[in-house]
Amino acid sequence: MSAQPAIFRPHRWLRNPHVQSVLASSGVRRYFFRHRGALVENGASEHLLDCGDGVRLQGFHTRQTALPQPRALAILLHGWEGSVQSTYVLNTSARLLAEGCDVFRLNFRDHGDTHHLNRELFHSCRIDEVVGAVKAIAAKFPERPLIVGGYSLGGNFALRVGLRARKVGVDLDWVFAVCPPVSPTAAMHAIEAAPAIYEYYFLKKWRSSLQRKRSLFPQVDWFTREELRSSMRELTRSMVVRHTDFGTLENYLDGYALTGAALAALDVPATILTAEDDPIIPVADFRALTLAAQTELVIVPHGGHCGFIRDASLHSWAEDFLAEKLAARLGPKA
Repeated sequence: MSAQPAIFRPHRWLRNPHVQSVLASSGVRRYFFRHRGALVENGASEHLLDCGDGVRLQGFHTRQTALPQPRALAILLHGWEGSVQSTYVLNTSARLLAEGCDVFRLNFRDHGDTHHLNRELFHSCRIDEVVGAVKAIAAKFPERPLIVGGYSLGGNFALRVGLRARKVGVDLDWVFAVCPPVSPTAAMHAIEAAPAIYEYYFLKKWRSSLQRKRSLFPQVDWFTREELRSSMRELTRSMVVRHTDFGTLENYLDGYALTGAALAALDVPATILTAEDDPIIPVADFRALTLAAQTELVIVPHGGHCGFIRDASLHSWAEDFLAEKLAARLGPKA
């Protein structure tokens, strides 16, 4: 399906894509909406999921209180080096709870406080364990319909879960993805070409994660000091060569790409939202996709990377957009 128009008109001072991108996960927004985060986390129960092959992943389930019965169960996936406590995850969770949906926030391997659960490193091709987690969540919680959505890399995972769900007996009603990297190769080039703050931000968080892993499993030969000091491209290459079976960086990046006709087989209704000015996910990647008839692609002119901040209130229009799409699928809130 071709791109559909949508109305998002941020204030003039918010039309800079870097302002949008930085604000999305900023401490300022976390402080502004701390009451929403507390609402999500205070009512949450922790769950360790058996995802198959001995893999364990952690997640948190929060029951809605807006309605007598939940309208749906929404599984939310965070971005790379984010967590279930990321600002955008907590805010989206709070909005979904207000809309009457139960919410399950899933931590990927080695994200949040989970580095001790599995010995092997996280990488973006570990789709089987995320599908296993979704299957375990679906079995544990009977609320339906079932929704899976995510931001950035979490959106990429959500779309790949959608491609595999019915094959493993999971009946998804809807998948949504906000600013997902569909071409990891292009995304890496874009990060390298963008202002240095982006690569610095991701590398700082990734290095901290790898150092934590090393402290928990000191017997493993993880990375040399020189490798840890290298660029994102070279550190990724070292991870691929030393700790995966992909052989080359190019094979690894292709392993989680959703380019070309990869999404044409998606048999679950899906919505993809992205911004034309996203500084690290090139919009041309989306325009080159071949999509299934029930996949909706929405491209708006402004929004940066997972921002979509509408005004000085720092609310994200993406939440309004997702709530509108949810209502279209489930009907009005009773």
